[in-house]
Amino acid sequence: MKTEILSNLGNARQLEKLYRADKHAFKRVFNTLYPEIEDNPLIEYWNERLNFPDDGIFWGTRGDLVFVLAASCLTGIFVKLPALLSLDEEFFYSRNIGFIVFPLLTAYFAWKNKISPRKSMAIAVVLLVCLVFINCFPGNNESDTLLLSSIHLPILLWLILAFAFIGGTDSSGVKRSGFLAYNGDLLVMTGLIIIVGGFLSGITIGLFSLIGLNIEKFYVENIGLVGLAATPIVATFLIQTNPQLVSKVSPVIARIFSPLVLATLVTYLAAIIYSGKDPYNDREFLLIFNGLLIGVMAIIFFSVAEMSKSEKSRVGMWILALLAIVTIAVNGVALSAILFRISEWGLTPNRTAVLGANVLILANLLSVTVQLFKVLSNRADISRVGKAIAFYLPVYGIWAVIVTFIFPLLFGFN
Repeated sequence: MKTEILSNLGNARQLEKLYRADKHAFKRVFNTLYPEIEDNPLIEYWNERLNFPDDGIFWGTRGDLVFVLAASCLTGIFVKLPALLSLDEEFFYSRNIGFIVFPLLTAYFAWKNKISPRKSMAIAVVLLVCLVFINCFPGNNESDTLLLSSIHLPILLWLILAFAFIGGTDSSGVKRSGFLAYNGDLLVMTGLIIIVGGFLSGITIGLFSLIGLNIEKFYVENIGLVGLAATPIVATFLIQTNPQLVSKVSPVIARIFSPLVLATLVTYLAAIIYSGKDPYNDREFLLIFNGLLIGVMAIIFFSVAEMSKSEKSRVGMWILALLAIVTIAVNGVALSAILFRISEWGLTPNRTAVLGANVLILANLLSVTVQLFKVLSNRADISRVGKAIAFYLPVYGIWAVIVTFIFPLLFGFN
C-alpha cells in the first residue's frame, strides 16, 4: 500500500481506487506518510477527507425538535383514541392503521420541502376525504370490499407521503428513487429503535416487578403502544438530520439478502414441484404465494435503490437479474392461478384486486429486468433501473385509488 500511494501521489483516480480497495489500510498508511508528502494540494485534500473531525450526531434545529415532539404527541393521542373515546378497537385500528403515521410524516416533508400552500391544502383535503370515506364505509367488518379498501388505503397514504417527499413534480425520477431509498433506511432505523426500545421496556418492567409492582399491562397499553406508533417519526427525523447513520448499513443488508433470497426462492420453487402443491385450487396457498411475491419484489426494489446510489457490482447486478427472472416465474404461476380461479368461479372483489396487482407487478418486473440486462451489457446506466422502478409509483397509486374507492361501488360494498 505504501509503495502504491507514493507512486500515485498525482493520480487522483488511482488514489480513490486504492482507498476503496482497503479504506482502513489506506488511512493508516496515508497518515504515516503524510508528514513527508504534505506539500501537495491533492494530498492536503486527502488529509482533510480522512481526518476531518466527526461532529457526532446532529440533533436538528429547534424547529425540528418541536415538530417531532408535537408529532409524537399527536400520534400518541390518535393511537389511544379507542381508549379515550370508548371506540371499538377492531373497527378503529382495522380502518385507521395508515393514519397513525403517514399523515404526520407527510406533514413533516411538506414542511421541510416548503411545499406551496395550494399543494399542502390539496394534500390535506385528500387525507380528509380518505379518513371520512374509510370510517363511513357501510356494512360490517366481513365485507370483502372493506377489507380491500383497508389494505389499499395505506398504500395510497404512502404514495401521498411520496408526493410530499418529492415536493411536487419529478420528471427525471431521481427524487422518486430517493424516496425508495428513504423507505429502506426507514425500515433499518425503525428496526433498530424497536430493538433498543424493546430491550429498555423489558428492563423497566423487570425492575418494577422486583419491588412488587406489576406495571406490564399499563406500560404496554400506554408507553409501549405510543412509543411504537411514534417510532417512524423519530426514525425519519434521525435519517434526515444524520443520513450517515444508515447510509452504510442499508447497502450491506441489500447485498447480503439478495443472494440469500435468490437461493431461498429457487429452493422453494423446487420444493413446490416436489411436494405437489397446487396453487390453482388451494386458495390459502395462493395467498401465501402472492405474499412471497410482494416480499421478493420489495427486496429487489430495495436492493436496486441502494445500488443506484453506491458503487455498481457486476456480481450484484447478476444476482438481481436472476432474482428478477425467478420472481417473474413466480408471478406467472400466481397470475395463471388467479385467471384459472376466475374462469372457474367468476369475478370477486378479492380476485379482481389480486389480478390487477399481479399484472402491474409483472409489467414493472419486466421493465426492471430489461434495464438490468441493459446495464449488464453496458448499454445503460444503473440509474435507469432505479427509474424503471420509480416511474411505476403513480401507476400503483392509481390502482390503490381504484381498489379503495371504486371497487366498493362496483361490487355494492360487498
